Amino acid sequence: MSDSQTTIGASLEPLNNKWLANLCGQHNEHLSQLEERFVVTIKNRGNHFNVSGEKPQVNKTVDALNELYALAEHELLTPALIHLRIQEGQTADANAPPPSERGVIYTPRKSIKPRGINQHAYVKSIAENDVVFGVGPAGTGKTYLAVACAVEALERDEVRRIVLARPAVEAGERLGFLPGDLSEKINPYLMPLYDALYEMLGNERVEKLIEKNVIEIAPLAFMRGRTLSEAFIILDEAQNTTPKQIKMFLTRIGYGSTVVVTGDITQIDLPNHVESGLCLALRILQNIDGISFSQFEAKDIMRHPIVQKIVTAYDSHKEDES
Repeated sequence: MSDSQTTIGASLEPLNNKWLANLCGQHNEHLSQLEERFVVTIKNRGNHFNVSGEKPQVNKTVDALNELYALAEHELLTPALIHLRIQEGQTADANAPPPSERGVIYTPRKSIKPRGINQHAYVKSIAENDVVFGVGPAGTGKTYLAVACAVEALERDEVRRIVLARPAVEAGERLGFLPGDLSEKINPYLMPLYDALYEMLGNERVEKLIEKNVIEIAPLAFMRGRTLSEAFIILDEAQNTTPKQIKMFLTRIGYGSTVVVTGDITQIDLPNHVESGLCLALRILQNIDGISFSQFEAKDIMRHPIVQKIVTAYDSHKEDES
């Protein structure tokens, strides 16, 4: 074993065979997941674990084992949950607030905890500003957390309605060639917003709130000429707006409203000669009080680990070409 390699033993207390089985997973799949993620070797006999590998990675693995064992007492561990806990640990830093001070978003169907310093800062920023831009790659929770904050604000009577908007199709909302009536044309582009609402409120309640116009989900073009007061307004996929469209949207804001704009500037589908409205807004709105900008990175991705690797690979390729 080289000088950089080490083996650390850890006993997980108290001994509980049910918790251990939950921690290890079927055929030790959870331990294998930790080994692959941290590039270590894990061996155990009962509740005593030996972890071998590079010292920093071994220490992270031991910390993860202790945290997951405590979680195994009251929650069924899955590969997806373990991935999220690892991501949360890797995105934390010295300036992150302690767990007891981290904001939890409460919705009728579930409580949602921001994971990592950037998600926490994003949620805090939404609570403190009139307009918030959340920018970064897919899978970082930009839209999901914004919808959760909107649902919580509605439940607390802080707003009277939720308005969710997206460019209905890439580069200009050209709906005419699609089959079906208007609802059938635009619904496929709005499904991520519906999915988040269904998860937090339940299908039946969402449909009732839509019928009462308490929740409105619409293509961006429907915002023109309106003033939206006492509303929580979200513009998703804003990288596919033109400068005129995003200016039109931002000038819809009325009193008592909160606006969140989300997008990924690496996935712009506009024609090459058309500038992204999101990119322009990020440049010209930086110094306005009440407007906040939250930047997410590949390390903040909470989806399957391969998604983070894909985003990182594309970022590296872009840097090599520039």
